[in-house]
Amino acid sequence: MYGLTIMKRMFFILPTLTFFLITCQFIFAQNAEWINYTVSNSGLPNNCVQSIVIDDLGNKWIGTAGGGLAKFDGTNWKVYNSSNSGLADNWVRSIALDDLGNKWIGTWGGLGLSKYDGTNWTVYNSLNSGLPNNFVRSIAIDGSGNKWIGTQVGLAKFDDTNWTVYTTSNSGLPYDDVYSIAIDSSGNKWIGTTYGGLAKYDGTNWTVYTTSNSGLPDNYVSSIAIDGSGNKWIGAGGLAKFDGTNWTVYKSSNSGLPNNWVWSIAIDGSGNKWIGTYEGITKFDGINWTVFDNSNSGLLDNYVHSIAIDDSGNKWIGTEERGLAVYKEGSAVSIKENKKNISPTDFLLLQNYPNPFNPSTVISYWFATNSYVTLKVYDVLGKEVATLVNEEKESGVYEVEFSSQSTVMSSGVYFFQLRAGNFVQTKKMIVLK
Repeated sequence: MYGLTIMKRMFFILPTLTFFLITCQFIFAQNAEWINYTVSNSGLPNNCVQSIVIDDLGNKWIGTAGGGLAKFDGTNWKVYNSSNSGLADNWVRSIALDDLGNKWIGTWGGLGLSKYDGTNWTVYNSLNSGLPNNFVRSIAIDGSGNKWIGTQVGLAKFDDTNWTVYTTSNSGLPYDDVYSIAIDSSGNKWIGTTYGGLAKYDGTNWTVYTTSNSGLPDNYVSSIAIDGSGNKWIGAGGLAKFDGTNWTVYKSSNSGLPNNWVWSIAIDGSGNKWIGTYEGITKFDGINWTVFDNSNSGLLDNYVHSIAIDDSGNKWIGTEERGLAVYKEGSAVSIKENKKNISPTDFLLLQNYPNPFNPSTVISYWFATNSYVTLKVYDVLGKEVATLVNEEKESGVYEVEFSSQSTVMSSGVYFFQLRAGNFVQTKKMIVLK
């Protein structure tokens, strides 16, 4: 019925880190498959899924249009709505998670923003807070924990005490209806509006990009995502890539993009872009486009509102009328990574343990300053076999699992390389099968 899934949990102590407990979870997805959740076969409260986030425990938080908020732990469903909880409204347009695990839930029924800490609910609206408008389209949270909230009449910053509101009348915001927000590794806010284009705000200065002064293809910016290299991927009358200097525009007329209305963008651990449109979802690896729709896949509805990607690389796809689809790509690398609570004073890549290994091993590394980190596996010819880490990380000690069964790897010698800032270190590993 479904592809084989094997789960194994191990507890052990590395010889060089004898004071740390390391927990590793190995998940091997053997075959690609689609699973669909609707109101008729699950606890999903409404088939229009407008927002999805995944917490540190792997729970999916699913915002619907009219049915409220659902939590799905992989087995059980729990629904929060305005009648059984402090949810402000049952039309959940956006969700964000802060570092404390609080859920910030933006609603579209004119009743404001809800915060849920797992026990208590707090509602913020234009009557009891500095929220400028009760229709909340988007939420993003920066590295300092500030909440950036896009509403129908302006952008609000909330630091848990004070509210600061930005509108066209008091800032460089080009249009008051804020549709999308993303925050880059430098803390810049990238703000998409419905008719005023894209704004970058660095905390002091505003830079506005429109069709008249940049390569932005349309001034209606419906989605923004930022990849590991800092490129901005922008849904606006097509898909635009902006590297800070150059613009590259992909449309249905010059690429494999199935439709120019791009409602959602997510980027997986290998850097592939998953783009949700009116006419299906497409995967773009930088060269090739792969389109999934209801004619060639298990996707039941081509109108894709939202996309989230879990730690196993599974894509959770929210649609307009047919609920929630999950796409599990076969032979995906599954990574479980833990950060350790010490403050390293240097950069170091440890030898994998065990080595040689079959089928799995653990790689530990640490670095002293916040860095953009890549950890990759190569064969003896220098061909990349797998990307285990590819993102900005805080300084600390980390460990990551790797399984030779997750990729097409025969017995032999391989190399794994860590890059963190200017630090580069490579070690050899041996696979025995």
